[in-house]
Amino acid sequence: MSDFRQPEGAGWRRLDGVRDEDGRYEAVRSRDARFDGAFFFAVRTTGIYCRPSCPAVTPKRHNVRFFATAAAAQGSGFRACRRCRPDAVPGSAEWNVRADAVGRAVRLIADGVVDREGVAGLAARLGYSARQVRRQLTGELGAGPVALARAQRAHAARVLLQTTELPVTQIAFASGFASVRQFNDTVRAVYAATPSALRAAAPRAGRRVPTPTAGIPLRLAHRGPYRTGPVFDLLEHEAVPGIENVSGPPGTRTYRRTLRLPHGTGIAAVDERPGTARTGSGAHPGGWLDVRLHLTDPRDLTTAVQRLRRLFDLDADPYAVDERLGADTRLAPLVAARPGLRSPGTVDPEELAVRALVGRDEAARLVQRYGKRLDAPCGGLTHLFPGPDVLAGAEPEGPLGALTAALADGALRLGPGADRDEARDALAAVPGPDARTVAAIRTRALGDPDVAPPGADVPDSWRPWRSYALNHLRAAGELEY
Repeated sequence: MSDFRQPEGAGWRRLDGVRDEDGRYEAVRSRDARFDGAFFFAVRTTGIYCRPSCPAVTPKRHNVRFFATAAAAQGSGFRACRRCRPDAVPGSAEWNVRADAVGRAVRLIADGVVDREGVAGLAARLGYSARQVRRQLTGELGAGPVALARAQRAHAARVLLQTTELPVTQIAFASGFASVRQFNDTVRAVYAATPSALRAAAPRAGRRVPTPTAGIPLRLAHRGPYRTGPVFDLLEHEAVPGIENVSGPPGTRTYRRTLRLPHGTGIAAVDERPGTARTGSGAHPGGWLDVRLHLTDPRDLTTAVQRLRRLFDLDADPYAVDERLGADTRLAPLVAARPGLRSPGTVDPEELAVRALVGRDEAARLVQRYGKRLDAPCGGLTHLFPGPDVLAGAEPEGPLGALTAALADGALRLGPGADRDEARDALAAVPGPDARTVAAIRTRALGDPDVAPPGADVPDSWRPWRSYALNHLRAAGELEY
């Protein structure tokens, strides 16, 4: 089992140049957007915390404090800057990449486990005591699991208040709060404003009224350039009828799919945006993907958002990836042609594992035969992908039966809090999946950024981003999907 310690020699960490506070202050002084989400700074004299790229006048060094998370800044009594909105930055790439228990814990909190199961449930999933989890998260991140979940709820509430006309009571529960009073108290503490004042501060023209046909409109932020074309190409190539589809011409496509969520079901629609590249004046600060969510239960909002973020790899650090891979002779022209290329994940790791094993056509058959039909089908979206328990009981024989049985009984765990080493060993014990299938599961379901192609001898210079290197080769037509 992984422990809570930072892995030695973690070459993917880009913060070596800003490890000390003086280095971080230089990043703040230069308003370097590459570090948005990697750390936060707060100003003692104003009581406000910001992202590194905040356009406000740079505070004096002796007035600045640094925090690893927004939750830590909030816990120290600082409120979010209304100008740079530090709570809205993409999540730190570190927590999605790290394979240790801290990274696993942060991914589980983002998936809503603390809201649904409490700290005890989080600790049980990690295999530690609640006290160990609180101590280690607080020691490394400056905030415990409850504070991290609270910061996430506060951000979800602000977004809904300022971008939709949903009733305040509905927003409170959609954001994950247990009561309206808790919602009001948290918004006041984090933003120094009541929910109604926070809503009034946003331009009315920017707010949209959710309708049954339009869903809840959201913008999912990413850092740096994002090459949407290859991601949508992949999603279109592997789309399974009944649960997902891609429509529209390249450059303006929309990806739509059904979601199985803790409290209900959902349909997500994500719009393609043209890729953005670095310019001569420096790094592109980032952008967003437009999303619309239809949920049968609004409590699933945060979980649905986080799963889409993993699917589209929105918390990645393209600067670190491009810098390492761009130094390789073979990959340099590919990186230059497609800066910000991502390594897509999945919204449902168990579904991904089954699809990697059986292929698209067989997956479509499984959907039609065993998938749960939506109460309100939408266009070509009619079903949910069948869960492993359903498939294990319906088709128990052969490799599919072995895989789904391992998923159903917990022998193989692939969720956001999965231990990657344990999952690798459990996959090796399942008869049927070949090396290519195992590599796909590790890359997509487990979010492993450093999976080598089966049987290939790749240079060490591609580490620790071999999954991204393979995507560059596929985008260039040098490897098949």
